[in-house]
Amino acid sequence: MEQDEQKEIDEKLSDGETIKSHSSIYYEEYSVTAGKSKDNQTIKMICPEKTDDFSDYISLDDRKNKQQISLSDDGVVISERLAKLLDVSDGDTITLKDSSGKSMNLKIADITEMYTGHFVFTSPAYYETFSSQEFSTNAYLIKLFDSSFDHANQVASEFMKLDGIAGIVQNTTMINQINIIVKSLNKIMWVLILVAVLLGVVILYNLTNINVSERIRELSTIKVLGFFDKEVTLYIYRETIILTLIGILTGFLTGDWLYKYIITVVPPDEVMFNPALSLRAFAVPFVLISLITLILGFVINRRLRNVDMLDALKSVS
Repeated sequence: MEQDEQKEIDEKLSDGETIKSHSSIYYEEYSVTAGKSKDNQTIKMICPEKTDDFSDYISLDDRKNKQQISLSDDGVVISERLAKLLDVSDGDTITLKDSSGKSMNLKIADITEMYTGHFVFTSPAYYETFSSQEFSTNAYLIKLFDSSFDHANQVASEFMKLDGIAGIVQNTTMINQINIIVKSLNKIMWVLILVAVLLGVVILYNLTNINVSERIRELSTIKVLGFFDKEVTLYIYRETIILTLIGILTGFLTGDWLYKYIITVVPPDEVMFNPALSLRAFAVPFVLISLITLILGFVINRRLRNVDMLDALKSVS
């Protein structure tokens, strides 16, 4: 890079009203064949000049134990989605190709939680180990005071006007892509939830209604014997409650499997959804179905309370 080009970049980076901070890194793109379709995946490698303040720009965390991951000189840290596509774990070795087609073997030191893009993070010392090249920086990580999507695009366009800038990678663009996918899926999920609730109402009502119609003489008999209305309702509705509980437990087991299957198949190769289910995912359907069962219980209780016992007993079974 020419001296005047670097000077322009330095002046832009020193803009205290726009740029909050910046850090020098080495950035390079690698490729690997992965995924069910065996597509060529683009992998972005980031190697910071200083590892002590790297977490101020990119947070590397273990998704399961929530502990922060530090860059070591014994291997690289890769994104979780990439690890799943390559079917690798800590301690394994992966082979990547650079733009010239040269293969490099990288040992995996850790796997970080990351939901968009394929990334490899490494320390300068380990970069020199696997690349056999001396470390030098060629890019910057930049934090803005205003990190909104529109402002980030504006700043990016201003940087692209500089002769020394070859390209810009924005995390706001990645976040926007994720938001579009999530919003689309949320609309589908709300439709499925509504259909599931209506289906639950129809099934529970018809199941109980048929049960009452088939056993109306039996119910009339126990009413004549002196059973209270609530006891008569529970006599027939207890079966519905038991079936509802069995259905809820079955739904929890199959729903957890189906959820993990969907979040694995639906997102594209460069996107990962959080496989962890919160307590709300189990509590909300339990409350909804329980509420429907309770409301239908009052409906059935009202119907049984108004049954003409003599007509029912006279009817031919």
